[in-house]
Amino acid sequence: MKKLLLMAGAVLMLGACGNEEKEYDATGTFEAIETIVSAEQSGTLLAFSVSEGDNIAQGQEVGLVDTTQIWLKIQQLDATKQVYQSQKPDMERQIAVTRQQLAKAQTEQRRYEELVADGAAPRKMLDDAASQVQVLRRQLDAQVSSLSTQLSTLNAQMATADVQVSQLRDQLGKCHVVAPIDGSVLEKYVEQGEFVAVGKPLMKVADIENMFIRAYVTSAQLQRIKVGQKARVFADYGDGQRKEYDGTVSWISSRSEFTPKTILTDDERADLVYAVKIAFKNDGYAKIGMYGEVLFSDK
Repeated sequence: MKKLLLMAGAVLMLGACGNEEKEYDATGTFEAIETIVSAEQSGTLLAFSVSEGDNIAQGQEVGLVDTTQIWLKIQQLDATKQVYQSQKPDMERQIAVTRQQLAKAQTEQRRYEELVADGAAPRKMLDDAASQVQVLRRQLDAQVSSLSTQLSTLNAQMATADVQVSQLRDQLGKCHVVAPIDGSVLEKYVEQGEFVAVGKPLMKVADIENMFIRAYVTSAQLQRIKVGQKARVFADYGDGQRKEYDGTVSWISSRSEFTPKTILTDDERADLVYAVKIAFKNDGYAKIGMYGEVLFSDK
């Protein structure tokens, strides 16, 4: 009788264990969007006022690359523009003499036309006066054309200098190292006083407020998961300590992959799984790389 009672109790305990629901549907690790900030200009890093762990705001200036050479080039181009400006011809003043000579020649031509009409002067004198008018007109046109070309050339040279100044001012702006996003400094690669080249990484920044967990689900689970679906995210601190967050499925992989060794799935026999991302608002306790769990909502 005693053996029967013990067997019945064991069956009940096994049944209870079998009916216990799992506390999660998938597991994964916490991630955040990470951005590497690199130098956009070469030179000595005159200032770099960040430390690992600092929170920085988008647009905040955190460093400065030496701007001396770029500033001197801008001054040089400004001086060159002044030279071009001083070389611009005063067209009206330079053609004033020829214009006056032409006006006088036209007056002489009209006077000879009257004299020839009255028979008081020979025809040759009128022809000579008309020829002089034509010569002066051509001379005036040539002067205007030459001065216009000179003026256009100088204006083009000034416009080129303006473009070069704009390029240098753009480079000058890129000497100022600014934060591209709101986030926390994960890694700092250089120190103040170092020489940096274009493209050299300066620091890594991550948005640790808007994080996500990359979890893995089987094909059987995939059919009941969709983008926008609500989920509960748990940060696992070990020894049964967990912190819960409200999450939303933000991405589902379009291709399968072999189950990562560090990941547990709902079906331990599954070889192929699909990666999903569940986004959530972090309160500062969830850390990048931390292990976590996901429980998907049925709604």
